[in-house]
Amino acid sequence: MTPVNILIVDDREENIIALEALLKRDDIRIFSTTSPNEALKIAWETHIAIALVDVQMPEMDGFELVEMLKSNPRTKDIMVIFVTAISKETKYAVKGLGTGAVDYLYKPLDPYITSAKVDSFVQLARTQAEIKLKNEELQNYSIVVKNSADIICSIDAQTLRIENINPAVEGIMGFKPAELLGKSIIGLAIEEHQPAFRKKLGEIIKDNLPFAVFEGRFERFDKRVIWVECRASYHNKIIFINISDISPQKSYQEQLIKSKEQAEYTKKVKETFLANMSHELRTPVNGIIGITGMLLKTEVNDQQKGMLNLLETSSKSLLGVINDVLDISKIEAGKFNIIRTANNVYDIIRSVFDLLKFRADEGNIEFLLEIDPDVPQNLMVDSLRLNQILMNLLSNAIKFTERGYVKLKVSVLQMHTDKVKLKYSIEDTGIGIPADRINRVFESFEQAEEDTVSKYGGTGLGLAIVKKLVELKGGELTVSSQVGHGSTFSFINWHTLAAKPVEKFTEKPDKVLAPFLNISVLVAEDNMVNQFMLSKILKDWQVEADMVDNGRKALDKLRDKHYDIILMDTHMPEMNGYEAAQKIRVDFEEPKRSIPIISLSAASFGHEQQEALTAGMNDVLSKPFQPYQLHEKMSKLLKLDAEPLKV
Repeated sequence: MTPVNILIVDDREENIIALEALLKRDDIRIFSTTSPNEALKIAWETHIAIALVDVQMPEMDGFELVEMLKSNPRTKDIMVIFVTAISKETKYAVKGLGTGAVDYLYKPLDPYITSAKVDSFVQLARTQAEIKLKNEELQNYSIVVKNSADIICSIDAQTLRIENINPAVEGIMGFKPAELLGKSIIGLAIEEHQPAFRKKLGEIIKDNLPFAVFEGRFERFDKRVIWVECRASYHNKIIFINISDISPQKSYQEQLIKSKEQAEYTKKVKETFLANMSHELRTPVNGIIGITGMLLKTEVNDQQKGMLNLLETSSKSLLGVINDVLDISKIEAGKFNIIRTANNVYDIIRSVFDLLKFRADEGNIEFLLEIDPDVPQNLMVDSLRLNQILMNLLSNAIKFTERGYVKLKVSVLQMHTDKVKLKYSIEDTGIGIPADRINRVFESFEQAEEDTVSKYGGTGLGLAIVKKLVELKGGELTVSSQVGHGSTFSFINWHTLAAKPVEKFTEKPDKVLAPFLNISVLVAEDNMVNQFMLSKILKDWQVEADMVDNGRKALDKLRDKHYDIILMDTHMPEMNGYEAAQKIRVDFEEPKRSIPIISLSAASFGHEQQEALTAGMNDVLSKPFQPYQLHEKMSKLLKLDAEPLKV
């Protein structure tokens, strides 16, 4: 407890000693002097709560001293008790009280009365100090409330009427504070929000919540509607509410939601466009490649065979460009999946190397392969994507190297119990890449130089696809290059060790495929070139085939005739393949309901292939395809021996 300061002023030292002895206790700190001037100095420098002042003093009597204390703002609140031996007449008492004293003590002092009076004034001094402190706090709170940017108000919990509200309401709502006093706080909310507002306040009162936050919409004086956040507290039958204008935040949130919805819509439109483009581009290419293959099997002279070979090469080149564009679009759309299975990495690397060696030999480029003996054979990898990465990087290296060598090196960086970190490096002695364009070669449609396209060709998508594929596989792609001396592209990837993969039997395209005897096939395909190609392939296999160009006609045919299997294109006019397959599985009776259906799709998106299976199709064959691939799937579904004829 903080001691109360008491000042004793008396011209006689013995009186001071007597009072000090009488008043001495732990909760009082006593200051004393025989000089009125010294008393003024002490009062000025120290916070004195009570002063015991002798009336009769030679330099300055007690009345004069008290008048001086009361005239100074710093000392005017001191409670003065006169100590006097003069008459108890009323005129002296009135004079003392008139100067500002609060009481009298008469000599000789009664110790009990003196102690009791001083004690009561000590308690009064403490109470006044507490009141003063509380007032200061209230003044500070008042300043905060009045100058707050938010609306702060107190609400009667029974009537929900506004008892007090700060000036911020005028800036936020347009109402003057006096206009809202006595009005229901519910009336500030828009009509459709009022029931929820009333219910929320009721919950706060019922549950006696010390704090609650909720949002609503208020109507301003000018009828404009704003969003507000209310932070409410219930105490002693009063609800205190702090109301903030959150319209800017809400507007921003709404913009974000609209932007998100627009982005999702744009993404969906893009996916639909890409799916259609995939079908529209790959379908005719499938026809070109298929018919070219058929023509090469007919009797043609050397000149015609050369032209057909060029046509086949051009078609496959076109297909490569189409696949690149679709791959980069799928990656950007987040529709590209990495599927890791057990594979022999040596076989993947050597197959890519053998496939490109002839191209290097044509350019008189030394083509080197170096695989560290520590590299494990069997790993969990996405063989298709690893093949794609190596093909792109090695093709680029060969294309941009006029003399010297291209080397593929695979080495082990780290080895753990079941994982290995491999580094694949493709080094060449080609034209190199300028330092200021190294990073740009990984961007879509970018090349190392402005004239690269005209001189070497290409879409500028290869390295962009490689970079994204490496990142999707969890790897890291780097490049170092020097103009005129060559480049080194490296990518690092962790692989999980795997057991020896199961070898799969694959039909060889140069084998004569066995006929399907007494088998009838319904083909639903809207592209005339593909109709012709499929018709020719099926005829060679001694299959009885009927052709229709949309799903509705396929259903009509199936109602009239029995078929052993259906080849169904997915994208067709009037009724697509998905809808037709679903109707067969739902509307038809057995055995037609369970007829095997193969989806012949040019779709490049994995989810479209899944959609075909979900619609009820048994298998999916992506365009373009080789005849032996179709033969293999038909044999499997018809449960026939797919062994090809020997030639």
